[in-house]
Amino acid sequence: MLSVAILIACALICCALALNTWRLIIGPTTPDRIIAVDTMYINSIALIILLGLHQGSAIYYESALLIALLGFVSTSAFCKYLLRGDIIE
Repeated sequence: MLSVAILIACALICCALALNTWRLIIGPTTPDRIIAVDTMYINSIALIILLGLHQGSAIYYESALLIALLGFVSTSAFCKYLLRGDIIE
């Protein structure tokens, strides 16, 4: 029963990733695109965690943590570039 729920959750998250990709391509403004990329990071973290649950391996959780850190740093850099026009002061 748990494996069926994991597969359904994976399918829904893949659908959310497709919609985020649509927002990334069509997004009318730059902040919309930044939010779409950030949401794609969150969805990919959810997919990796679901894969870890399905496989029963703890190594996937460490990779999800790494992607979360990279997502935070990249979103912060995008926002800083959008506000100031330069990342490094």
